[in-house]
Amino acid sequence: MQLDETDRRILRIMQNQGRISNAELSEAVALSASACHRRVQRLEQEGFIRQYVTLLDARKMGMPTTVFVEITLQAQADEVLDAFEKAVSRIPDVLECHLMAGTADYILKVVAENTDDFARIHRQHLARLPGVTQMQSSFALRTVFKTTALPV
Repeated sequence: MQLDETDRRILRIMQNQGRISNAELSEAVALSASACHRRVQRLEQEGFIRQYVTLLDARKMGMPTTVFVEITLQAQADEVLDAFEKAVSRIPDVLECHLMAGTADYILKVVAENTDDFARIHRQHLARLPGVTQMQSSFALRTVFKTTALPV
């Protein structure tokens, strides 16, 4: 499916205003409500819109500490990667896990209440991940820029 400019406008608006009503969206993109609704349904069915979520404020939720953890595994065999990925996906404090090219095999984005809480997460979860030979943690001092919106 090819995206036209109207589809792109719909996606740009929806990324920033996830609770916008169909009536407001259709007005913003200059379509009838039914035509707009059909386009949104098509974008959902084609997988351009993957899911709808509510973004929470980590600071207000008591998790203002963000830690990026570089992981090096003992090997890159499929069974080692699969075991690591399965185990890390079960840790609720890990928001993101990326398989990397470069010095680290994986980079994790972890949220915590503070350094003591991160020490608990490290002790109870990260240190027990299978296949890990090296781990390096970097604490974010301040978030300069953050978005979930893709350039459309």
